[in-house]
Amino acid sequence: MTIDTAARRIPDRLSSPGERILKSWESLLFAVAIAVFIVNSLASPYFLDPWNLSDATFNFTEKAMIAFAMALLIVSGEIDLSVASVIALASTAMGFVVQLGFGTPEIVMTGLLVGLVCGAFNGFLVTRLGLPSIVVTIGTMSLFRGISYIVLGDKAYTGYPPDFAFFGQGYVWWVFSFELALFAVLAIAYGVVLHRTNFGRAVYAIGNNRIGAQFSGIRVARVKFILFLLTGLMSGVAAVCLTSRLGSTRPSIALGWELEIVTMVVLGGVNILGGSGTVPGVVIAALVMGMVTFGFGLLNVPGIVMSIFIGLLLITVIALPRLWSRFARSRG
Repeated sequence: MTIDTAARRIPDRLSSPGERILKSWESLLFAVAIAVFIVNSLASPYFLDPWNLSDATFNFTEKAMIAFAMALLIVSGEIDLSVASVIALASTAMGFVVQLGFGTPEIVMTGLLVGLVCGAFNGFLVTRLGLPSIVVTIGTMSLFRGISYIVLGDKAYTGYPPDFAFFGQGYVWWVFSFELALFAVLAIAYGVVLHRTNFGRAVYAIGNNRIGAQFSGIRVARVKFILFLLTGLMSGVAAVCLTSRLGSTRPSIALGWELEIVTMVVLGGVNILGGSGTVPGVVIAALVMGMVTFGFGLLNVPGIVMSIFIGLLLITVIALPRLWSRFARSRG
């Protein structure tokens, strides 16, 4: 455990629960979210339109679905950088199924199954062969997307059934899309799993001290394998929603998403070294990044500027706790 990690988790026993909440990272993020909302509303007269706000949710819901599972994986001390490539491979498989004449149920099941298989493959290499997850998933990142490029080349799969469009374009009530509803359900589910179950406590224990967790009876390899399965499954779910929203499949689909997803998780307060983090923090971080992206779009800011912003944001949120810890030690 690093000094800055420990400093972040040790509570101030002299503070009340309310004071600790106000001083938490989630509270700071929530204040940032409010500030971004106000700035966007002042910068563009179209921002506060209900349908525009609904459209803004598409900037983060699909990525956040993966970020929930990624958060648990990073808390356990692992990482999966192949998630965007899993989306590409799952989407390619769904497009292939469409060409064979199958309907929406088979298309959806194909996307979820491919995500699960990819997650199982990553999990096997990490938990059974003992390979570093960052090395494994960098390799499978190239492998999975490479397969998509071999199958499709410069072509695209189209012709998805009309009812398949509901997953990425449908609305459950007024301006609330199916994707937003699914995002809310998954946020609650992952929040309960991480913060209210023995499995969640095992994830924290593994991230803090893998050897200690193993000696305490936690089946570390099995827990990590399940987490890789969940990350693959969420990539499959995101592939279904994204392919449905776009209405086509190309091998370049979701290109670069892995950086944004990891940034979303780390911005949400999850320690990149493992052991700490919350699902509510990831939810707020997803809202912040979604509103920033949408605000840039309304102001016609070039996409490359957004890429630069995401990169700088990732470096900043990783570096800040270390810098603050050194500053605190120098003051002490």
